[in-house]
Amino acid sequence: MQRELQWAVENFVHPSRQEQQNKSNKTPRQVFTESHKNLVREGEKWMKETASSCTIVAALIITVVFTAVFTVPSGDDSAKGTPILMHKPSFMVFVISDAFALFTSASLLMFLAILTSRYAEEDFLESLPKKLIIGLVTLFFSIASMMVAFGATLYIFLSPPWKWSIIPNFPSWLSPCILICSFAVSSVRLK
Repeated sequence: MQRELQWAVENFVHPSRQEQQNKSNKTPRQVFTESHKNLVREGEKWMKETASSCTIVAALIITVVFTAVFTVPSGDDSAKGTPILMHKPSFMVFVISDAFALFTSASLLMFLAILTSRYAEEDFLESLPKKLIIGLVTLFFSIASMMVAFGATLYIFLSPPWKWSIIPNFPSWLSPCILICSFAVSSVRLK
C-alpha cells in the first residue's frame, strides 16, 4: 500500500489536471481511493496481525526481564539486601543488559499505537510504516539484550566451579544470535 501511495496520482497526473473530474464526476484521487479499497483492507489486516504478534512477544519480554531483576543470579545477602555478586563484571553485564531489554521492550507502545491507528489511506504512506519499523527495531534490541542477560546469567552460574562447561553451552548462545540476525535481515526488507 505504501508503494502504491508513493506512486499515486501526484506522480502520474499533471498538477493542472489533479482537480479535474472525469465523466463520473470523480477526481483522480477519488478514483485511486476507490480502486485501492481492498488493498487498504488487506494492509490493515496485515498490520493488525503483525502488531498483535509483536505485542505478545514484547509483553512476554517485559514480564521475563522485569521478573529477572527481582530474582538476581546467586541471590542476595539477607542482612544487607544487596546482591552477593554485585561487584562481579558478569553481574554488571546481566544488570545492564536486563535493564536495556526492559527499556527497549517499550516497543509494546509502538505496536499498541499501530493497533489503535485509524488506518486511513494516508497513514500507510509514512505513519504506520515508521511505527512498525521503530517497533521491530526496538523489539530486536530487546530480544538481543535479553539474550546477553541470559548469557551473563549462565556464565555466573557455571564459571566458578565448571569453567569447562561454558564451551558446551556455547551453542545455546549462538543459535538465538543466528535467529536474531535472520529476523533483522528479514525485517530490513520492510522499507
